[in-house]
Amino acid sequence: MFSLDHVAIQTPDIAGTAEFYVKEFGAEILYQDTSWAFLRLGQGKLALVSPQQHPPHVAMRVSADDLQRAAEKHGQSIAEHRDGTRGIYLHDPAGNTLELICYPPDYKGV
Repeated sequence: MFSLDHVAIQTPDIAGTAEFYVKEFGAEILYQDTSWAFLRLGQGKLALVSPQQHPPHVAMRVSADDLQRAAEKHGQSIAEHRDGTRGIYLHDPAGNTLELICYPPDYKGV
């Protein structure tokens, strides 16, 4: 089962860009540090990422089993993220980056 989790855009100024989305659109900051921020924006989530750390991407939330199957199908290793989530990056036929992300059952993050 796949569901849209978030969209990530790159910015060299995490704090300034987060402030823009808060002031202009009423976004709620779920998490922020110097390298990335996670915002609730309406019914969705927006990740602000450093160009050196993450590509711009669309993230699909998947189960652990679906993530494992996708990783095997595409010959990918599953990455463990610092917040406890796990995922892989893929590309669609047009070259857009997709992230398949899995949250642990006891996840208390954003």
